[in-house]
Amino acid sequence: MTATATTIHDLLARRAPGHALEQPFYTSAEVYQLDLETIFYREWLYAIPAAQLVKAGNYATLKVGAYNVVIVKGGDGVIRAFHNSCRHRGSIVCKEREGKVAKLVCPYHQWTYDLDGRLIWANNMGPDFDPTKHGLKPVHSRDLNGLIYICLAETPPDFEEFARTASPFLEVHDLRDAKVAHSSTIIEKGNWKLVWENNRECYHCSANHPALCRSFPLDPEVAGVSADGSISARLQNHFDACAAVGAPAQFTLGGGGQFRLARMPLQENAVSYTMDGKAGVKKQLGRVAKPDAGSLLVFHYPSTWNHFLPDHSLTFRVMPISPTETEVTTTWLVHKDAVEGVDYDLKRLTEVWIETNDEDREIVETNQEGILSPAYVPGPYSPDWESGVIQFIDWYADWLERGVAPQRLAAE
Repeated sequence: MTATATTIHDLLARRAPGHALEQPFYTSAEVYQLDLETIFYREWLYAIPAAQLVKAGNYATLKVGAYNVVIVKGGDGVIRAFHNSCRHRGSIVCKEREGKVAKLVCPYHQWTYDLDGRLIWANNMGPDFDPTKHGLKPVHSRDLNGLIYICLAETPPDFEEFARTASPFLEVHDLRDAKVAHSSTIIEKGNWKLVWENNRECYHCSANHPALCRSFPLDPEVAGVSADGSISARLQNHFDACAAVGAPAQFTLGGGGQFRLARMPLQENAVSYTMDGKAGVKKQLGRVAKPDAGSLLVFHYPSTWNHFLPDHSLTFRVMPISPTETEVTTTWLVHKDAVEGVDYDLKRLTEVWIETNDEDREIVETNQEGILSPAYVPGPYSPDWESGVIQFIDWYADWLERGVAPQRLAAE
């Protein structure tokens, strides 16, 4: 089918509560484009950990749909983002996924930009040329306690509610004292929403994630969102115990459901995501005084979920690259002074999530393959085990409807 704003509105209007979406939402090129235009091109997106850019001139590039962005650390220590397109003839300026430069130099005609985006050299452009009018186009960016977010919108939406809510949770993890121990990028051959749906429940975990289940609890309350907002006494006791040692933990859902924070316990006797459940890094990252505080689980739609532990932290970035392909980047952060082979063994630190990510990739790809069948009909979610999926789909449907409403009204 050709999906227009009107047909998407009609599909959303007939959506059965508590059920998966209809096939076009996972397969249609038109829906994919609307997802980009109404969500990814408008919302704040997690890009990289600030620790990835250690020195002035370190940069990372990122593709968001049709946009190519370069994120660079300036000589003043400030991390900025720009459209990775030369103001002369539009060539990509930084071609590598990451690197280090003294200046940003376009490889085509060598137009040269300072690390703050100012054009500082352009040869033979005539006496009337004004370089101040041809700096790199900036992209809105924010450094949230060591996490770099960007927004492609000309006028970005509010970020303050999330920043104000998340900062007390994050600050005890001292991410500005971190370094990147390892980063892994995989392509999952599935729609980005299937990647998120799989993340938002552990209904599938016992049958699919033997390594993760050594530490991550098989408790729907950990991954889910109760319909009435209630929290069990057991979980509330955990929140209170963490807060008592200065590590905020209380379940928090905000931004119209766009983000969630909660410091959740791991399996009994587990303190980190390792095969034996013991700490993966001897030198702790952050100031969480309770070793069994578990993991601070943070999601912020549409681009990131995270796990912040007492010994190390993990960030996950979700980026759609086609209607049926999604890039997932996982980054392991440890204390900047932690020494590999002394304070941590890299294989031991990363093996649980490398294995889990590959298992999730296979799950998502199998899910996508089944949805491509003409026989696919949206089925019901488990209200107990898949409440987090319901919450995500409700958020998505609401965001998309608001995005397509002006187009639909203009067409009528």
